Amino acid sequence: RSFEIIESELKTDIPEDVKQIVKRVIHTTADFSYAETLCFSQNAADDIIKAIKAGTDIVTDTNMALAGINKKALERLSVSAVCFMSDRDVAEAAKRNGTTRAAASIDKASEIGKKYIFVVGNAPTALIRLYELVTEGKIKPAAIIGVPVGFVNVVEAKELIIKLKDIPFIVARGRKGGSNVAAAIVNALCYMAGGR
Repeated sequence: RSFEIIESELKTDIPEDVKQIVKRVIHTTADFSYAETLCFSQNAADDIIKAIKAGTDIVTDTNMALAGINKKALERLSVSAVCFMSDRDVAEAAKRNGTTRAAASIDKASEIGKKYIFVVGNAPTALIRLYELVTEGKIKPAAIIGVPVGFVNVVEAKELIIKLKDIPFIVARGRKGGSNVAAAIVNALCYMAGGR
């Protein structure tokens, strides 16, 4: 019934390939502004669904985002999701290098050498570090979902991701977002990939 209400109240024409994602985010937040602010690279949904179907693992910036991702859907798709934020080596690296744990967790993921889907719902510094590593040619993510919430560097960090070439992205422009939004996007993509 909620999705029927969302469909009836949507005032924006949303392309069919991303409509389920937008509707799930609205369902999670009760905020119709996401119909305007969610920004997708060309073929983002199809590209990310292909990566998920190929078993590409997911790295989140928070344990909250990780907790919100449907584990049964991941299991059906043979995909793993991890978060390194609470790892002792990440905390030590952040302290040693004078960075945030979010940035250090991106460094850790990049050193593993796997092609990940990066899901950022809270930490703009994670997006900034991803941008740096991509532009330096050190990693090429399978995709970036960048929807952190907040006031400091949030808008700017998201715009950096939009500038990247050849990497599928989903970004919530502006200040809004959050771990719940990040998880909702991943869940929508997993369901679209057949993980229901």
